[in-house]
Amino acid sequence: MAQAMSSRRNNPVRWSDKQKQVLGWWRSPALRQRYDAIICDGAVRSGKTTCTGLSFLAWALCCQPGQDIALCGKTIRSLRRNLAEPLFERMRQLGIHCREKVSEHYADLTWGSRTVRVYLFGGRDESSAALIQGMTLAGVLFDEVALMPRSFVEQALARCSVEGATFWFSCNPEHPEHWFYKEWIQKAEEHRALYLHFTMQDNPALSPQVIRRYERMYSGRFYERFVLGKWTAPEGQIYDMFSAERHIVSAGNQNWQRLVISCDYGTVNPMSMGLWGLWGGVWHRIRESWYDARAEGSRRTDEQHYEALRRLAGEVSPGEIEAVVIDPSAASFIECVESHREFRVVRADNRVREGIAAVSRWLAEGKLRFDPGCEQCIREFSLYRWEDGGSERPVKEQDHAMDDLRYFVMYCEQEEKPGGFCAARVERTRREQ
Repeated sequence: MAQAMSSRRNNPVRWSDKQKQVLGWWRSPALRQRYDAIICDGAVRSGKTTCTGLSFLAWALCCQPGQDIALCGKTIRSLRRNLAEPLFERMRQLGIHCREKVSEHYADLTWGSRTVRVYLFGGRDESSAALIQGMTLAGVLFDEVALMPRSFVEQALARCSVEGATFWFSCNPEHPEHWFYKEWIQKAEEHRALYLHFTMQDNPALSPQVIRRYERMYSGRFYERFVLGKWTAPEGQIYDMFSAERHIVSAGNQNWQRLVISCDYGTVNPMSMGLWGLWGGVWHRIRESWYDARAEGSRRTDEQHYEALRRLAGEVSPGEIEAVVIDPSAASFIECVESHREFRVVRADNRVREGIAAVSRWLAEGKLRFDPGCEQCIREFSLYRWEDGGSERPVKEQDHAMDDLRYFVMYCEQEEKPGGFCAARVERTRREQ
């Protein structure tokens, strides 16, 4: 089995020394006697996920035939996309029969006379612990364990009551006060866990050019976490990669390829909206709308906010605006916009941490520009900061334009994936032609 993983359809697969450790540690009687768990953490794209998953399934077929095991991710959907589906395909290429029962979230793997059943679980929140209660498992792999609640992880570990049961963990770093870092990584020896730290250099699939590109993409805390793989606390300015010289550029009058409006709704708090246009692979914040009820001394109705939205669009007809991306909590304003039947409304993905990471990446890659007239957004870049004490939360002040910026980038990231709105829109155009 382990030797088979070194080749695929007679094409050799390159593994780094670190990956070979993960793939083969359980084949050593001495290491199997010494360790009950393995922890792989480190930089993004460092090659830890694939080799951990392959090793886990090979171990189960070789050492725990006839038993049940579990693959756990943040959600079932992300687990299938990021790990289970590519992993099962690799197994098939190695000559291992894989029969999936998608509706019941499990798969049976068969290698000769050996079979294991692999259950899939999502550990989204505290209630997820109930999903895995009552199971009897021989092993469990947690993909991105740092994103799961402690209650779910501990419940899954408690299910591993088969003799020789083993725990497998992989994750990217979070803050140094995170429960998994303090309880498992810092206490790896106490837990009889083999701890392996990965960098991008441990992934032979990445060329030096790709590695350098990732190094240019991030700065500050994001560089330390994503590139160096360190468990670091956030501090200071959030978007420290923002540069007036690089990012503030007059939008001019372009024949925009795409147009989007983003909106952070406010009644007492400021209402922030931005008009975005795509040109030459770069998104420009062409102009913005800002209304602060406290400063103005009066609140606007949703209809008045809608009129501000129309003014922001200017001479652009609503049909040319691809979407108006609005904070999903702004139910009354969404209803108001939809009632006019002019703009297509998209409810924003308002995940803060993921959104901040995406905006940081876009700024570093040069995919965003801001017209000098977008004064509120430009002003907030210098004020948008992390809470004191190493918190993962930004200070909830001076953040309204930053929120509508985050909604916009998350929308674009989603739409640019295969099967997104843009692809569908292009396809319809082709059929019409």
